[in-house]
Amino acid sequence: MFALYEEAGKFHAGRVMTEAESSLQIELESGKRVKVKSANVLLKFDKPQPAELLASARDLALEIDLDLAWEFAPDTEFGFADLARDYFDAQAGVEKQVAALLRLFEAPHYFRRLGRGNFKKAPEETVKAALLGIERKKQQAAQIEAWAGELVAGQCPAPIREQLYKILFKPDKNASEYKAVVAAAKHSGRPPLELLKAAGAIDSPYQFHWRRFLFDNFPKGTAFPALAAPPVKEALPTAALQAFSIDDSATTEIDDALSVQGLGTGTVVFGIHIAAPGLAIGAESALDKLARERLSTVYMPGWKLTMLPDEVVQAYTLTEGRDCPAVSLYVTLDEATLEVRGSQTRLERVPIVANLRHDQLDSVITEAALTGAAPADYPFAAELAFAFRLAQQLKAQREQVRGKPETFNRPDYNFRLEGDAGEPRGDETVRIGVRQRGAPLDLIVAEAMILANSTWGGWLAECGVPGIYRSQASLAPGVKVRMGVRPAPHAGMGVAQYTWATSPLRRYVDLVNQWQIIACARHGRTAALAAPFKPKDAALFSIISAFDAAYAEYNGFQSAIERYWTLQYLAQNGIAELDAAVLKDGLVRADTLPLVFRALGADGMPRGARVRVRVTGTDLLTLDLHANVLQRLDDPGTTADDAPVDEADVEEGIEEAAAGALTLAIDVAEDGAAEPAAELPTPAA
Repeated sequence: MFALYEEAGKFHAGRVMTEAESSLQIELESGKRVKVKSANVLLKFDKPQPAELLASARDLALEIDLDLAWEFAPDTEFGFADLARDYFDAQAGVEKQVAALLRLFEAPHYFRRLGRGNFKKAPEETVKAALLGIERKKQQAAQIEAWAGELVAGQCPAPIREQLYKILFKPDKNASEYKAVVAAAKHSGRPPLELLKAAGAIDSPYQFHWRRFLFDNFPKGTAFPALAAPPVKEALPTAALQAFSIDDSATTEIDDALSVQGLGTGTVVFGIHIAAPGLAIGAESALDKLARERLSTVYMPGWKLTMLPDEVVQAYTLTEGRDCPAVSLYVTLDEATLEVRGSQTRLERVPIVANLRHDQLDSVITEAALTGAAPADYPFAAELAFAFRLAQQLKAQREQVRGKPETFNRPDYNFRLEGDAGEPRGDETVRIGVRQRGAPLDLIVAEAMILANSTWGGWLAECGVPGIYRSQASLAPGVKVRMGVRPAPHAGMGVAQYTWATSPLRRYVDLVNQWQIIACARHGRTAALAAPFKPKDAALFSIISAFDAAYAEYNGFQSAIERYWTLQYLAQNGIAELDAAVLKDGLVRADTLPLVFRALGADGMPRGARVRVRVTGTDLLTLDLHANVLQRLDDPGTTADDAPVDEADVEEGIEEAAAGALTLAIDVAEDGAAEPAAELPTPAA
């Protein structure tokens, strides 16, 4: 005797060897013996042979018209043998019964399974809905194959072009557009990005990078709502001084200015004046919510997306010729020794008499001019000379705390695009200029801002007002700067605590800290009761988390788009060879361009080894640069002529190289192609 049974949704048949009350031992055609529960046995028969029965039943099942079977089936629960007798004839044998079983089992949209070979037909509405769903799936499958065929043939269907960035970076893996790209990639054997580029979906590498960034970070667009800049209602005193700012000519968000009073008296008051949008923009206001949504200005060569609307920025920026609202820190110093005697914070209007531009003055305001070794024929010569002397001392004091001097081994690179004004297209001529880090004007501004941020950080703590701090536990490799709400040492800066509060027009955390500082200036030791953010305020942690993520994303995009323009610069100037210094694991850093890349032949070379490499190719889409080492330029027997490379520089280089890496979310290894309609889930299944 033979038996037919179900196991894990599949049907098997074999010879019954033994039978007990609750189980049977069955020998399959392969010779394997299995123990089967009696409850799983659906049919016992003497002939034909099991393999013959299943084969003939499968063929016969295909002939069963499901619509007709559904009509014949009773409205109540029934067994497969019952349907076989109704559909075929009253004497339907084993083969017809098994055929009915197979057909019923594979049609859950017509018949619901009730267990042990019993079924119940689905309501008519359910059947109609399921059939419509199956037809729709068939049409989708046909559409997917048609789109995939177009892609393989080198044409991009419009729906896929419209969904390009979603497909590549945030795909809906059930979407037909995604499945078509996966199917085309499998059919052609080409990576999705290469396939889409060849099909014309990506006609501009620059626009690809730009639109991808907007897709990830500004899905609603970059336009600002119509919001006016509220006036500063508070009656502020006007400071009796002349302040000046130092920025690049392209800077429109002028956050900071300086002043020097009392030269020649023995006591000098050094003023650091910060634009004060926090005096007008209130927490939870419309402008606050807008700034919190963007969190920072986004910078890139030839363009930027400001944190606040330009009309709002211009209302508070420190423009020359105006008395501008400001949060001012006054540091009183001994003129001879530069010993700090005290500090004071005031809310006031500050006369801005000049916006100095360092790109116009770097060649004039030199260290020699500032120290008296050369003529000083420029505005605020005496004030800048004092500020430079103070900056040098502040830097030396910080370096003593750091335990080692700050070094500026590499220059800053300035990008300038030549072409029509406005948003870049990607084909402009790019100029890359070099500006040495630590230039005198840079040092003056940098040390003044560090002084303000560290002083205000300590003052917030004294007043019991929380703020957003930046700290670094040590200078050991891999120890990163972290943000928190409690003051802690910043080893990299060499200060006891450090906030960001000097760029409130450009960074949201600075605006938050400015609100807290304003509360301290108004209320002193009782400021904790009046400050927008109270101790242990969970909102501060939320701001830190959001800002960290956005700031990292914006910086990564800036690095990537600068890499794009650098690769353009290579092509535009026909540069085929570069001198570079070895960093780690085959990575090298170009001497005269902001480029870190992998060079064949650099593996195994010591850090700092100087090499000449040949550029063998670039890809503006993936931002890859392919190169190989031509020769070593230094003496392998000595390190005296190696380029200076420390661990921090190596880590920075690795991060810089990774910033331009293009990571796709689409995965052709997954089964993203359309499934056969019969395998798709249906409403009644």
